[in-house]
Amino acid sequence: MAMAMRKEAAVAVMMVMVVTLAAGADAGAACEPAQLAVCASAILGGTKPSGECCGNLRAQQGCLCQYVKDPNYGHYVSSPHARDTLNFCAIPIPHC
Repeated sequence: MAMAMRKEAAVAVMMVMVVTLAAGADAGAACEPAQLAVCASAILGGTKPSGECCGNLRAQQGCLCQYVKDPNYGHYVSSPHARDTLNFCAIPIPHC
């Protein structure tokens, strides 16, 4: 009985690792700043972000540090309104 539970636990841990690694591998390939266009009014003007904006931010969460370091997007992603948007959407502010 204990051996069966250990096997199940090992399989569960392996599944979590596979999903985590797969998500990390996809993060670089899925970085599409255009998906954040729906957040423009929130990031630029401080309006309340839409559900679509929050969803797209969650999908692009692994890309935020890349955007911060990009001279084309960095000043937008690092702005106070961007931080407010991330907080509203319950997305951790990246420390890059």
